[in-house]
Amino acid sequence: MAVPGTAAPTADSPVHWRQVRRELNQHRHHLASIADGLYPGVCRVGNSPLLCRPEWLPARPVPLDQLALTWTEHPPLSAVDGTEQITAHLRPIAANGQRYRSYADALAAIDPPKIFENRQAYRLVAADLTSARGPGLLELSAGRYFDGVNTTEAVSHELAQVWRENPGSITMDRLPYREAIGDPCGLSRRPAGVAVATLTIRRPTRKVASFLLHWRDPERVAHGGGLYQVIPVGIFQPADHNPASVRNDLSLWRCMAREFSEELLGTSEEYADLGSPMDYHRWPFYRDLCAARDAGLLRVFCLGLGVDALTLAIDILTVAVFDGDTFDGLFDGLVTVNAEGRVLSSPGDTIMPGMPFTSDTIGRFTSGREPIQPVGAAMLELGWNYRETLLG
Repeated sequence: MAVPGTAAPTADSPVHWRQVRRELNQHRHHLASIADGLYPGVCRVGNSPLLCRPEWLPARPVPLDQLALTWTEHPPLSAVDGTEQITAHLRPIAANGQRYRSYADALAAIDPPKIFENRQAYRLVAADLTSARGPGLLELSAGRYFDGVNTTEAVSHELAQVWRENPGSITMDRLPYREAIGDPCGLSRRPAGVAVATLTIRRPTRKVASFLLHWRDPERVAHGGGLYQVIPVGIFQPADHNPASVRNDLSLWRCMAREFSEELLGTSEEYADLGSPMDYHRWPFYRDLCAARDAGLLRVFCLGLGVDALTLAIDILTVAVFDGDTFDGLFDGLVTVNAEGRVLSSPGDTIMPGMPFTSDTIGRFTSGREPIQPVGAAMLELGWNYRETLLG
């Protein structure tokens, strides 16, 4: 609301842009339900609002070492490349009289999260987890983190802006950027950056299993602020800026290992002491994780892929099931607060880390009663459906 005697900020002003951005972060859960209604003919992951394609959902959990990753040097030209006029309404005018060149530039200047760096990242080009050629195939290429932000946060901002103007009438023709992208699961329609989302389950020798859940702080993150999510989750990207690291780190397992350390133990994202490209086998924590896998005390699977209807962000859905003693040893320093938010615990339980892996708890977070990211809801549903396989 404008202060009496002053002009209200114009639609192209950074002040107005920041107001919309703040409303987006305050109402992501509600806006996600609106975005879900814009795609009535698209497949979902189970009963969740997470969008997908049939070939992205395997009939059963795929052991991670059976998932093949391939590389292409020449990804298809995105349908929205070179169409700056479509995003002009999402890029306010800076003090120099020029529009910010991209949504990420505007975010960095006007309302930057604490974690915001345009690092190398992997772009998903094609995916098939039901192919007769094998259990799973992901084709990737080179990209940048801001390439994804310029889609995921821009389309979310666009929806928030329209909702703010007229919440009762939101149709695709009022969302020109989203409409230009078209098929939300079309990987060639946009630079499809991808994250690795992991449902972490602790399998006990007694009592019930537990899982970890995270609340993402909107002041710290660019994506999914104010919502619950499984943990760890991280952009699929190399460990550093070295071009040679792109091929060295083309591994879901290596990405997951770094995220386990950073999000569960609160360690730094800097690995300079391990060389560049990173020599993972010099890292004691990585060696311990690998030893646990080799001994059958840690099992890791892929459950599929999905797209968030609000952001069009893509996640690779993985699950890691730890033997209870192994988990306790690896994560003896499990944090309650990390660089992106806080880790949830069951009230009054000082022995079992995380939340109880029970039908009541899973139902609480998959019913729509709690503000959880669609990928988190989908993974909890899949994890519960596959619990016999996962827990052994």
